[in-house]
Amino acid sequence: MAEVQVNDRSKRSKKNGRIGIKVDMTPMVDLGFLLITFFLFSTNFSKPNVMDLGLPAKGPHTPTDIDFRNSITFILGKEGKVYYYQDERKNLNDKSLKEVSFDKAQVAKTIELAKANAPKKENFTVLIKPADNSEYKTLVDMLDELAITKSERYGISEMNDKEKELYQKKNQ
Repeated sequence: MAEVQVNDRSKRSKKNGRIGIKVDMTPMVDLGFLLITFFLFSTNFSKPNVMDLGLPAKGPHTPTDIDFRNSITFILGKEGKVYYYQDERKNLNDKSLKEVSFDKAQVAKTIELAKANAPKKENFTVLIKPADNSEYKTLVDMLDELAITKSERYGISEMNDKEKELYQKKNQ
């Protein structure tokens, strides 16, 4: 291991009474590098989690009218609350805005039921409208539910004035 080198001072005067000691630090440096290497190789580096979003192709797009029977709208609220409706915007009222939760796959069941009742299942669209005080986790959970139900047509947009008004009434 480490050597202790003692200088022989027999030739010099013995006034000082000190003996010079040199410690060889090379093995200690080797051990340090071995430990660093061990910890680098034994740790798991976290890989970033990535979610695929179905974004439209680049180029000119024409606005599409979505029939309310072929769509369902989810409003994401604070503290993970989720509301939905499947009605025309002009007929929207307190009774048409219903609350649903992520427990027991209720959101997935709601999407599947709405898709089953849609006249054109290939055009079924899910609209997601997060509120200003909603959490990012709720949006990610909602996108996970869309992946589970294999809903390929969805959109994320802002709430209109009528939806904001109804959302405020539900959260009082």
